[in-house]
Amino acid sequence: MAFVTRQFVRSVSSSSTASASVKKIIVKHVTVIGGGLMGSGIAQIAAATGHTVVLVDQTEDILAKSKKGIEESLRKVAKKKFAEDPKAGDEFVAKTLSSITTSTDAASVVHSTDLVVEAIVENLQLKNELFKRLDKFAAEHTIFASNTSSLQITSIANATTRQDRFAGLHFFNPVPMMKLVEVIKIPMTSQKTFESLVDFTKTLGKHPVSCKDTPGFIVNRLLIPYLMEAIRLYERGDASKEDIDTAMKLGAGYPMGPFELLDYVGLDTAKFIIDGWHEIDAKNSLFQPSPSLNKLVTENKLGKKTGEGFYKYK
Repeated sequence: MAFVTRQFVRSVSSSSTASASVKKIIVKHVTVIGGGLMGSGIAQIAAATGHTVVLVDQTEDILAKSKKGIEESLRKVAKKKFAEDPKAGDEFVAKTLSSITTSTDAASVVHSTDLVVEAIVENLQLKNELFKRLDKFAAEHTIFASNTSSLQITSIANATTRQDRFAGLHFFNPVPMMKLVEVIKIPMTSQKTFESLVDFTKTLGKHPVSCKDTPGFIVNRLLIPYLMEAIRLYERGDASKEDIDTAMKLGAGYPMGPFELLDYVGLDTAKFIIDGWHEIDAKNSLFQPSPSLNKLVTENKLGKKTGEGFYKYK
């Protein structure tokens, strides 16, 4: 009897597993909204791993620059990957580029896509307006995902009627190089959606990690308070920014010190994130704004991209 029971349980379990795997969405067609560094990077790796991609932005000029940037990035990859066979490298670049088309009308291309990945400016209202509109045109099975690094996924998903098919997919810059993707599951995200996105990130050659919809997810939730505490250490006069950077590189083995990293990321980005968190939880000591950071941003000293931040760049 025990043997029969075990056989029955195994049979049911096998059937359930098979059924679950059948139900998962196998992502083949991807629409990426936003042709900036992040969106272009996502489009590149998706196309390079056998997916058909539509890259969407507001103008043809932006998309032309995006496509040019993708081609340059692919040639760098091909030079390393196909060092012994340049012809194969050229074929890899051509094949990948042929898998990417562009459009300035998101609503007209999402009807046949399996996954929409949004990578536009970090503005909740704009993201809500975008997803609310796309929700009317996308197929029923289509999964929506936001690449936001600082906004709550739930607040974005609530603009749609497909909260069960909505999640966060947070890639890291530069996308072709960085292996990590944070898969953010909100309370309404179905297990089918979550597993489909985990599988998708694996096909991209990335390593997915899962996190709830908490401010900053995993990496930024740990990184931003560390960067802010470095600023506070400097503001109190406890140590110079140069010594803080040196200490963290030589003492903790970090490749960049906190002030070097802040200048690289962009001081406006750091301020935007910490200000957003402060609005959510003003009493949290980790989320307090910084006077020196605010001053530099007001003066448009945003880091490397403007030539000056905590350090000067020539």
